[in-house]
Amino acid sequence: MIRLSIVTALLLAAHAYAAPPPDADPTLAPWFQSLRQPSTGLLCCSVADCRAVDSRETSGGYEVFIDNKWLPVPPEKVLQRADNPVGRAVVCWTKLAGIMCFVRAPDT
Repeated sequence: MIRLSIVTALLLAAHAYAAPPPDADPTLAPWFQSLRQPSTGLLCCSVADCRAVDSRETSGGYEVFIDNKWLPVPPEKVLQRADNPVGRAVVCWTKLAGIMCFVRAPDT
């Protein structure tokens, strides 16, 4: 019973932490939920891990601006999708896992 209580508390805390950003558009939720990691087919993120970001193309691929610095996007994390209703580049990222998925901005 104690284990069940602990697991339930952890799940509730994780759910509360994984809230969408305050300016999130709920109509885009299905698109975000359709993003899958290229190598595994697993979801790219939770609702809180994907964000519109500034990005730039470099000679080596792409970089995204996260936590006040430019980070290289591993080529295997770039999703080959033509659809991007956000209007900007999207990266799914956590401090622990790093970049899980990247979707180019619509005009690139």
